[in-house]
Amino acid sequence: MQLFLEALFLGLIEGLTEFLPISSTAHLLLVGEMLGFDGPPGKTFEIVIQLGAILAVCVVYRNRLWGVARSLDKPDSQVFVRNILLAFLPAAVIGALAYKHIKQMLDMPLVPAVALVAGGFAILAIERLVKRCRVQRIEDMSPAMALAVGFCQVLAMVPGVSRSGATIMGSMLLGVERRVAAEFSFFLAIPTMAGATAYSLYKNWSSLSFDHGAVIAVGFAAAFVAAMVAVKACIGIIGRYGFAPFAWYRIVFGSLMIWMVLSG
Repeated sequence: MQLFLEALFLGLIEGLTEFLPISSTAHLLLVGEMLGFDGPPGKTFEIVIQLGAILAVCVVYRNRLWGVARSLDKPDSQVFVRNILLAFLPAAVIGALAYKHIKQMLDMPLVPAVALVAGGFAILAIERLVKRCRVQRIEDMSPAMALAVGFCQVLAMVPGVSRSGATIMGSMLLGVERRVAAEFSFFLAIPTMAGATAYSLYKNWSSLSFDHGAVIAVGFAAAFVAAMVAVKACIGIIGRYGFAPFAWYRIVFGSLMIWMVLSG
């Protein structure tokens, strides 16, 4: 029962934090360590709960995605797909090349802790810096702008930076309206997380195990439900309060992580 509860809790954390600019990786590392979570061997659990989060975005934005798929002969839909693919490209290439180095950083808990705090202050600075937003639709983003957001996403390969935080803040610096920047980050997460999951499956295939199927299913379902709630809530919070609440949360949580790491 304890294992099921831990799987439920970690699935909820993955779903709630994956699409918010607060770093799901840092939360899973810290909470998993605190719980002493001893789930399925290999990377099975982590991979499957990520799939739950990906599915949630597809469900929340199903009408938009289906509309694009049905109208690929229209210029707007073509530009939408082009921008998503261009933004995905840097992470796909650099992620494959830097896979070993990324895994090494996951074993250094001080890295995500410091990145959380630094990212929090960066978000506060960008919120003050960005005053004018000239891009009001994803379809209005230029190819160069989409590619630049893709390079911002590469920064999130450092644990604790946050994929959504890097892409949203990068988009805003380039002149994208904050709500549009958040939605672009959500759509970009679909190929990025799917690609990362597929690559992780390939790299860890020999150590994967589905012997703990029920535990994995609990984590998947929790991540799916929590991600659906988080994606919908995120847009509302951003529209009302901006990104400052997320920034201050990162600073507090990151400081707590630093204290825990340094105190052993």
